[in-house]
Amino acid sequence: MHWKELEVWKESHELVFHIYKITSSFTNEEKYGIISQLRRCSSSIPANIVEGQSRNSTREYLQFLYILCFFQKILVIYQ
Repeated sequence: MHWKELEVWKESHELVFHIYKITSSFTNEEKYGIISQLRRCSSSIPANIVEGQSRNSTREYLQFLYILCFFQKILVIYQ
């Protein structure tokens, strides 16, 4: 299955747009703080899905999925 067909990739891709929309209303004081952190974390989730799936082994793929769980937990902290 191609990564664009994965429901988790679709949802995480939408999350990136949602995070960018929300953070665009934050103050400029937060530009290099929480805005940057939220945007980098959210965009790392679909990126890790794509990169993991392009690897040659299931073990490598699972490692990238493990990494994206870390980014997801960071986003939960900022809810």
